[in-house]
Amino acid sequence: MIRFGSFNKYKAATAYTTLRFKSSSFQDDYQYLQQSKVPTMHFQPSLPRLPIPELSKTAERYLNAQKPLLSTSDFSKTEEIVKSFVGPNGAGQGLHKQLVDHDKKNKHTSYISKPWFDMYLSDRIPLPINYNPILVYIRDPNEAYNKQVIRATNMLISSVRFMKSLRAEILEPEVYHLNPKKSNTDLFRTVTGLLPSMVSWYGAYLFKAFPLDMSQFPSLFNANRIPEIGKDVLFQDTSAKHVLVLRKGEFYIFDVLDSEGNIFPPEVILANLKKVISMSDGQPPSPDHPVGILTTMERDSWAKARKHLKAISPQNETALKLVDSALFALILDDESCSGHVPLVQNFLHGDGTNRWFDKSFSLIIDKDGEAAINFEHSWGDGVAVLRYFNDIYKDSTTKPRVHPDTETKDNPEVTQLDFLLDQEMKNVIAEAKSQYESVTNHLKIDIMEFPGFGKNVCKKQKVSPDAVMQLGFQVAFHKQTGKQVATYESCSTSAFRHGRTETIRPCTMATKAFCESINSNNQPSISELQGMIKKCSEVHGALTRDAAMGQGFDRHLFGLRKLAEVHPEFSKELPEIYRDPAYSAINHNVLSTSTLSSPYVQAGAFGPVVKDGYGIGYLIADNMLGTIVTSYPPHRDGADFVNCLRKSFEDIYRVLVK
Repeated sequence: MIRFGSFNKYKAATAYTTLRFKSSSFQDDYQYLQQSKVPTMHFQPSLPRLPIPELSKTAERYLNAQKPLLSTSDFSKTEEIVKSFVGPNGAGQGLHKQLVDHDKKNKHTSYISKPWFDMYLSDRIPLPINYNPILVYIRDPNEAYNKQVIRATNMLISSVRFMKSLRAEILEPEVYHLNPKKSNTDLFRTVTGLLPSMVSWYGAYLFKAFPLDMSQFPSLFNANRIPEIGKDVLFQDTSAKHVLVLRKGEFYIFDVLDSEGNIFPPEVILANLKKVISMSDGQPPSPDHPVGILTTMERDSWAKARKHLKAISPQNETALKLVDSALFALILDDESCSGHVPLVQNFLHGDGTNRWFDKSFSLIIDKDGEAAINFEHSWGDGVAVLRYFNDIYKDSTTKPRVHPDTETKDNPEVTQLDFLLDQEMKNVIAEAKSQYESVTNHLKIDIMEFPGFGKNVCKKQKVSPDAVMQLGFQVAFHKQTGKQVATYESCSTSAFRHGRTETIRPCTMATKAFCESINSNNQPSISELQGMIKKCSEVHGALTRDAAMGQGFDRHLFGLRKLAEVHPEFSKELPEIYRDPAYSAINHNVLSTSTLSSPYVQAGAFGPVVKDGYGIGYLIADNMLGTIVTSYPPHRDGADFVNCLRKSFEDIYRVLVK
């Protein structure tokens, strides 16, 4: 049942606490994380629109990406198919015109936004590992504050402060400063803040500063992905004032905001979290039938199970609404993770019994105070998550609201949510648990750190650190297999209104030439190899700039395909370019790579996007290269790939610093 305790007593305590707040001159300094002079969404109306690339340019970029992957004869076939597609009478011309016309009629958004949402929400594969990535925090520099309940309280309070600042439009707008010394200033904020919103972006541009799309930010809170047959839906209820806490597979909620929208005092929030711990201490390590495991299921199966769960009892429907509407999920794990691999395993997937993977994000804190964000990906991308990630780390560590000696005085009021289960539901849960255990047991995680080589060396040698990192992946795979394969690197297009991501294709003719040379028994001279690395860096830099400016080919071809799928002319058969084996192969991303740069990130990881692939999360520090590689043996050997990667960086370092 739902254990509401003495609800009237709770309301009385809430009223008393609110009154006490006012009488003690409670300050905005506690209620809000930031108080920006420039409104949060000030630049949003004037953001440039995501461009649709020229069809001829997309064809050229697509063929350039295919060339290192195909034999000469296969490339010739693909080249002819592409020429036919984009030719005067080709299917691409009509589809492109339709896409452009549709875009002109929907100037409030981008051409990729809706189909990209649909792509995520229509995919039926389970969320954990396949879609939900993680970002792991570094520890609080003050070790005394890494005690689980202390860190959880401080990060929870900082999260609510972030949310309130966002909704009050006083969170600093997200801006990329090309030269922070000249633009990240009071003058910049004064000038751009005085400009009308419809022209504010242009004012920022004069400072060589680029405001980023913030349309995804509101979806961080009170949001949940709900499974439906065929296509999921995103749910949000911004009126809810409670947070969801999971511990030992049990569900608890308590309000973090009072009736007037003020954050409860730190001592009250700490008391509530301590109450959750004391209530769950009497529970077994995991319930016999953990309901959270259902969020690990294939989405149609989960949709059917959720419908049945609601039908068992109105109590279950009420509990699900409270889970869905919670600000976010705060997960307290009752175990310590010794070592980097167990830490990543726990945060990326765990055993599923103490998780709710459908929430917009979960803040997970283990027994030793290690913390991470695990987020659902359909609603948004790295820009929004990383901003939240960074801001709450800084706030919780520089302005901790509770301390190891903080005393709790108020009587906590926590609600435990219980679900009524029939035998059919218990069987579904048991099967889901078994299937999830099988999947997670097959996932392999390998970690590599390469000290002494990072941004500093690359900058000194005038090559891009990201290009060098990506080159290392190419060399390593070539060492391991003697081949080149489709490679995906995510690039944000948040410089545009409702931008999402574009794909950088790091496997190029330049990287192919270097791989074959460096892995040859007859290597060219060091000076020749240095020249090849610089060429790789130049090509990669151009690809990165194009992708960031919405000038890749992947999203354009994706958008055209979505139109073709509903076009009467192609109802029986898609245009030949989409039936070409080369198109399927380049979208079978054996190497899927991504990085988010922040001094507060200890690690980032995600699963392979194909069974015979590698999921490669990486970090580039000043004097260290780090990567976390996920794989599914026997389809791929992650340990061997990491060994090859280490040798690759040794080779590249030797060439660069010779």
